[in-house]
This record gives sequence, C-alpha cells and structure tokens, in this order.
Amino acid sequence: MPFILGILGILAAAYFWSLRARDAANMAGDLVDMASDVKAAARRFGFTRKTNIHPVESIEDPNIAAAGIAEAFLALDDMPTRDQQSAMRVQLRRVLQVDDATAEELMVLGHWMVNECGGAQPALARLSRKLYRLEGPSALTPLMDIITGSLPADHADLSIRQTEAIAELKTAFRLR
Repeated sequence: MPFILGILGILAAAYFWSLRARDAANMAGDLVDMASDVKAAARRFGFTRKTNIHPVESIEDPNIAAAGIAEAFLALDDMPTRDQQSAMRVQLRRVLQVDDATAEELMVLGHWMVNECGGAQPALARLSRKLYRLEGPSALTPLMDIITGSLPADHADLSIRQTEAIAELKTAFRLR
C-alpha cells in the first residue's frame, strides 16, 4: 500500500510540474509575440534604434511621440482600462487621421516608449520635449484632443498627477 501511494505522489508531482512548465512556455511565447509586435510596428513607421541614443531621441514621426504622451498621461493615474485604450485608439484615428491598424501600432510603440523611459512621468517629460522639437507649439492642440477624448466625459476624476502633467505639457510647449 505505501508503494502505491508513493507512485501516486510521484505521478501527481510530475503532473503538477508539467502544468507549470506548459504555463511557463505559454508566457514565454506571449513575450516573444509582444516583442515581435513592437518590432513590426517600429519597422512600419521606419523607426530605427540608434546605438548610444535613447529611443525617444530617434523618433522622427510626431505621431509616435503623441501616442506615447497620451499613453503616459493615462498611465499616470493607473494602468489604462480597456475603455480608455479603446477611446484612445478612436482619438488617434480621428485626430491623426490614421486607420485602425496604424492607431493600434501607434499605441504599441507609445507603450514601449513609456517603458523605455522608465515610467509615465519621465516619458511624459521626454516625449513632450521631443514632440515640441518636431512640431513646435502647434502640436499641443491635437495632443490635448487625443488626451481629453480618451478621458471619461466628465473629466472630474483627473488625478493630481494628471493635472500637474497638463501644466507640464503647457510648459514644455512654451505656453507659460
């Protein structure tokens, strides 16, 4: 009898570890898929990462910077909800006049830029300076259209960090 219980224990442990290994393989596959999504989006926009230069400094398309700023703004409060992400995709399509696939790729690149900057606050500062250098003060109006269109209709639940970020954007675009 103890021999049978030992064999059952070994089989249960093997089953448990095989499930964990399968889940780890699935997670690794998801990470590879995410990396390939970023690469595909970057390739589509002609973005090339240069050695010894921060990725934000390599941006040549103002739409990438605008999407990154919008992503960073939403991430200041908390991780963006699905509703906020879908609203941002709609705003990117409407304001930047791009198709849905392009808007999705802009969001992927924007999220990657935020991660490369080390968080939402540093990304907001760095990307807004870059967008100002690319487009000048005229880029603030469409950017604010994207941001305000991504927020809930009443705008009453802006966090303190988001309110400060709006002031920081105005400063970066030299409107104060």
